[in-house]
Amino acid sequence: MTRSSTRRWTRAAALALTVGVAVVLTPSVGQAAPATAGEARQAVADTAQKLSALDEQVHEATAAAEQQEAAAAAAAGAAAQAQAQLDALEPQLRAIAQTGYVGTTRGRLAAFLTSGSADDLIQQMNTLDQLASHADGIVAAAAAARTAAEQAQQQAAAAAATAAEAEAALQAQKDQLQDELAGYQSDFARLSAVDQVRVLNVVSGPDVVAAPAAAPSEAAGIAVETALAQVGDMYGIGASGPDSFDCSGLTQYAYAAAGVSLPHSSRAQSTMGVPVSRAELQPGDLVFFYSPISHVGMYIGNGQMVHASVSGKPVAVTSVDKGGYVSARRVTGG
Repeated sequence: MTRSSTRRWTRAAALALTVGVAVVLTPSVGQAAPATAGEARQAVADTAQKLSALDEQVHEATAAAEQQEAAAAAAAGAAAQAQAQLDALEPQLRAIAQTGYVGTTRGRLAAFLTSGSADDLIQQMNTLDQLASHADGIVAAAAAARTAAEQAQQQAAAAAATAAEAEAALQAQKDQLQDELAGYQSDFARLSAVDQVRVLNVVSGPDVVAAPAAAPSEAAGIAVETALAQVGDMYGIGASGPDSFDCSGLTQYAYAAAGVSLPHSSRAQSTMGVPVSRAELQPGDLVFFYSPISHVGMYIGNGQMVHASVSGKPVAVTSVDKGGYVSARRVTGG
């Protein structure tokens, strides 16, 4: 649902949710508006899932922009090095230009006229040949260095342009995410307290009392303990601690405490370690949701997981069997 369509049904839907009755709204052309409180709740829940997907897209765009910036920096470094090599040859080129090219007929004639004997002439001619060969080498090296410098500079300029495009795309996605977030928060605030809980239960799963099981390895145990210590910290778009988290920021933070490096992306985390089935889950395993993957939690045992789910909801322990379960990965031994 778009922001504009959301605004159109909010006031009437809020009234329906407040008094607990269904109303029939007049939809705009080509756009069906929610007609019941249940549909209004579902619309907000759908936006929450959309936020999760957008947040993941921002993480991926951030990683791409960082890679392009690194490539641009490397290309600029290569261009500077190539230019330095060309600059180092400049004094030798100037010297060759000032003394004249030693491999000319003029130089050989001078050697013939000034030599005192045949042996002296031969030695001078050999010297001239060696000097000419050296000069040819310098000129060839300078030409190669100039070509390399020009190519490196072109590559650096292209890499810088690509990096700028990646940064612009990232900013556009961040702006879209913030716009959708503002709409979600506004619509969520208009729901009744009961319906807010219902929406959060759909998106996050109902809170349960944590009952962690023994972890199979020290690293997994540290990760689980660290993640559970963040229960109650608020969800934050793009946050990775220490006081607020998004989903992949929480798992990244928890495993960092165990000395395991994870990317700040649920989709990227879903490619790490080894796959495990739902029946094989152990504490510390990462569990992933939606297709394409846009949410991750950490399994703690006994059918439970800890995760940061959506704006307005603190880090919590819920059932791992909430809607949208897709797969799991084990990123440590055990």
